[in-house]
Amino acid sequence: MESLHRVETLTSGLHHHHHHHRTDANRNKVSDQCQCFDLYDQLVPYKKAWSWQKSIVKEKKALIDRNQDCPDSVILLQHTPVYTMGTGSTEDYLNFDIRNAPFDLYRTERGGEVTYHGPGQLVMYPIINLRNHEMDLHWYLMMLEEIVIRVLSSSFSIKASRIDGLTGVWVGNQKVATIGIRVSKWITYHGLALNVTTDLTPFNWIVPCGIRDRQVGSIKGLLEDGELGKVDGLRLTDVAHESLLKEFSGVFQLQIEKQTFPDPSIL
Repeated sequence: MESLHRVETLTSGLHHHHHHHRTDANRNKVSDQCQCFDLYDQLVPYKKAWSWQKSIVKEKKALIDRNQDCPDSVILLQHTPVYTMGTGSTEDYLNFDIRNAPFDLYRTERGGEVTYHGPGQLVMYPIINLRNHEMDLHWYLMMLEEIVIRVLSSSFSIKASRIDGLTGVWVGNQKVATIGIRVSKWITYHGLALNVTTDLTPFNWIVPCGIRDRQVGSIKGLLEDGELGKVDGLRLTDVAHESLLKEFSGVFQLQIEKQTFPDPSIL
């Protein structure tokens, strides 16, 4: 969603140097636990999920300030239809009048240009303390891409790749996952969105991520373009969800601990 060279300018609370390795003691430790708020089959309004993320970040910063353990967290959900813009996004990439938008439109503090979220798209928001991993934003973005690449390969036999200078995950000319992050005092929020069964029509009303010469794709579309014919959308979403959690756990060496949902009012 954002080209890598822009990442440093889109973070807050970081020093001038952007790359610190964790200690070998940390590197060799047993997998840490990660709180998982799993709402993958729920449609959560963007504004509520955004506020929720920011409240978790605030809690984690407070723990760090008190020198207390700061566990990692991850949220999985789907959004009701919405467009979101990054901190430096231009309205040039909107193919509609901003006063008469087809869906709600939010300007956020993540990196990158405009994108769409909606039903059939799995959204993962890792809220993790990079002090416990690698204090390196390029590494973190590549790990988010790696999660999706592994999901597509292991669960769907789809060969995906990165494209130099463009963040996200691609199958040929089609972008199937977008990534846009914010890091504040080494705590990450925002994250990745993977098109599973998403209706891609709303992407026509924007220039997704500001890239004019490429397409947007979905797992369902890619499979149906292959040999499979029609596929079961709900089953695809279930499989993609399980695979996302498994690969997230493996990439970041975290043990997923599902949480009972804290605040029903978010829905």
